[in-house]
Amino acid sequence: MKVLGFYQELWPKSAGSPDGSIRDFVCETPEFDESDIARYLGTAYEILVFMGSVKDVLGSDKRVLGGDNILTDGEWVWRADLEFYLRNYHVALPAEFLAKVRESRYTVLAVERDQLLRINEEVVCALK
Repeated sequence: MKVLGFYQELWPKSAGSPDGSIRDFVCETPEFDESDIARYLGTAYEILVFMGSVKDVLGSDKRVLGGDNILTDGEWVWRADLEFYLRNYHVALPAEFLAKVRESRYTVLAVERDQLLRINEEVVCALK
């Protein structure tokens, strides 16, 4: 399991060592295919769902409904609000992830139920 958007503001310390502050990943210009990448992020499998909304940690007055939900494409996991930060702040994502998204033509491929359950268990353990 690879954690995407592993920023100190979004993940608890129990999940491991973050990549740093989300502020360090904000970019002035978007990727040429940012809207397709954002759509990919939003159409992945939800493996943990929480009620409520989360505030924008970068300071706008916006809130993200279900922002702390966890999604996966079978390899990577991320919070649902990563799509918000990509669209609004053009946060930089790892080249490895971007290559996978582009190779799949921005479509989340099918993931076996057993694999989703394994990933869910890993995430739950990491969040304890």
